[in-house]
Amino acid sequence: MSELLAVPQGEFALDRLPKRSKELLRAWDAADEYVLEHLSEQQLLSANARILIVNDTFGALAVALNDFQPCAMSDSWLSQQATRLNLQINNLPENNVKLINSLEALEGVFDLVLIKAPKTLALLEDQLIRLRAHLTLTSQIIVAGMIKNLPSSVWKLTERLIGPTTTSLARKKARLIFSQPDAGLTIPANPYPVIYQLEGTSYSISNHANVFSRDSLDIGTRFFLQHLPVNQDTRDIVDLGCGNGVVGLIVATKNPGATLHFVDESFMAVASAQDNFYLNLGQGHQASFRVGDGLTDFAKQSADLILCNPPFHQQHTIGDQIAQSMFRQARNVLRQGGELWVIGNRHLNYHADLKTLFGNCTVVATNAKFVIWKAQLRK
Repeated sequence: MSELLAVPQGEFALDRLPKRSKELLRAWDAADEYVLEHLSEQQLLSANARILIVNDTFGALAVALNDFQPCAMSDSWLSQQATRLNLQINNLPENNVKLINSLEALEGVFDLVLIKAPKTLALLEDQLIRLRAHLTLTSQIIVAGMIKNLPSSVWKLTERLIGPTTTSLARKKARLIFSQPDAGLTIPANPYPVIYQLEGTSYSISNHANVFSRDSLDIGTRFFLQHLPVNQDTRDIVDLGCGNGVVGLIVATKNPGATLHFVDESFMAVASAQDNFYLNLGQGHQASFRVGDGLTDFAKQSADLILCNPPFHQQHTIGDQIAQSMFRQARNVLRQGGELWVIGNRHLNYHADLKTLFGNCTVVATNAKFVIWKAQLRK
């Protein structure tokens, strides 16, 4: 059942994605309420203003401000789908909000920019640099977030890339950051994507700003790469939650006859995976690349092997709902005898979920920090 957001702009029913039968979390936070209240109190909304909303987690800001036909930019496919869903729930036209992914070019200038502070400071840096050319000296920029998610590095970065910055008083543990464009600032070149050489190989790995461990190989992936399966009969391999696609890239070299399928809900992740696959392997290997909610668009019994390093957070919220959804989807997509390989921190109880779903779960490898589990779809 949808929760009801009550703000000066109206009352709106809002849902989170992916949906859970007993959802305990709201589709907005106090920072969303704060910025919407501030816009009303200061009378900052005008009929002809061009509004850009950035990192709107589940569409709360876009839905509340839909009358102004804002643009909404996000790196999250789920965020965009949630915005569409919540517009529909409230009987609002979908075309009231123009959805833009994080790699699309912005058009024109914006009078008002509302930014929810992202989990990754690099993503904010990339977004502010992309945004700078679309501001005027009278543009108003507001960064909103919960205080615990607003370290001083956020306002310092905003000041360095936009201009003079001030902060609001706290309200319900949320805070707003206001920035005024400074025409005298020299804006640096965008440092993203970042490129590094994959250790032990000649491969160059390219990573957009919102990709996990964009500067070097993380220790979990390094351990996973050491134990990837080799099976010459494997036809279809899925790198589920692919990130920059390093796992799929290396397993492709070990299973050259297989078709690789890369999927992630981050537009930047899938773009990085596609760049890395073709730049390093050329066109000789078969591969597909999809942005979406895990395996929801995959046909039943269409994969022999699924490799997964599940995220244990969604934006700033920690939880295992994404991992559990991935495991259920994998069971539906695997062919008989197919395998799901999962890596996770030792303290995560993925093995219990896998055993419940598949009826079996074995440990492939373990070290002081990580475990690799394997579950097989049996008759």
